[in-house]
Amino acid sequence: MQVLDGKALAQAIKEELKEEVDAIRQAAGKIPHLAAVLIGENPASQVYVRNKVSSCEEVGFRSSLIRRPESITQSELLAIVTELNEDPDVDGFIVQLPLPKHIDEDAVNLAIDPRKDVDGFTPVNIGRMTLGLDAYLPATPNGIMVMLERYGIETSGKEVVVLGRSNIVGTPMTVLLSRKSSPGNATVTLCHSRTRDLKSHTLRADIIVAAIGIPEMVTADMVKEGAVIIDVGINRVDDASRNRGYRLAGDADYAGLKHKVSAMTPVPGGVGPMTVVSLLMNTLQASKRRG
Repeated sequence: MQVLDGKALAQAIKEELKEEVDAIRQAAGKIPHLAAVLIGENPASQVYVRNKVSSCEEVGFRSSLIRRPESITQSELLAIVTELNEDPDVDGFIVQLPLPKHIDEDAVNLAIDPRKDVDGFTPVNIGRMTLGLDAYLPATPNGIMVMLERYGIETSGKEVVVLGRSNIVGTPMTVLLSRKSSPGNATVTLCHSRTRDLKSHTLRADIIVAAIGIPEMVTADMVKEGAVIIDVGINRVDDASRNRGYRLAGDADYAGLKHKVSAMTPVPGGVGPMTVVSLLMNTLQASKRRG
């Protein structure tokens, strides 16, 4: 089985980005600037944002972190978004999800200037992606597409099953994999919690993108010999044998599948690092457009 090592690939891409930023610096050009807005004390969100900030430092980007307490009001958060929209030095920014329950995520998302939407979540960028126009692609799906390309995973004419219909991963993946491009040109089936006889779908799949949020749900009996598994899930599973009392698991049963599939992403170290590097790629693109 080929391990689709996202950590190693992300590092290689970061080195490529660093070379490009070094060249911009030598030419006295504008250094890309990514800002992140972090609300509250969600541990996972703090880890994600910390990884994004440290990755910016690695490649030579400027980064800003705006932290506010969970008690922030909707109007206060929208004011921060407006300020970032209007700041000529900020090329792109993200508002880390999830937000507190009293905040309307859709309203915040709609307030982000699509030209600075390096997470690729605004309706303008989603619409442009759907039409096959130039757009900032959602970070995780774009990271997966880059991974498929760099590892030489053939998608043209293949049967792909995407598990999960979120706007962040599942739905954009179906668009990107089915459109006329490389990677792409696949026949894509989108499955979700209401899909009947899920196993009949997954057994047909040459490639499975598992983004359903259920630990180790995809098992060996659901997958045909030689399939490729892209595991987007990252779940905490209780494990008394670990010092911290839990282990991280994907949506696929890695141990049970590794002798049956031809290629698979590990968890952690698979899709996660590619999401961060995709965000950096979008930020560099935004900086070039504004330069």
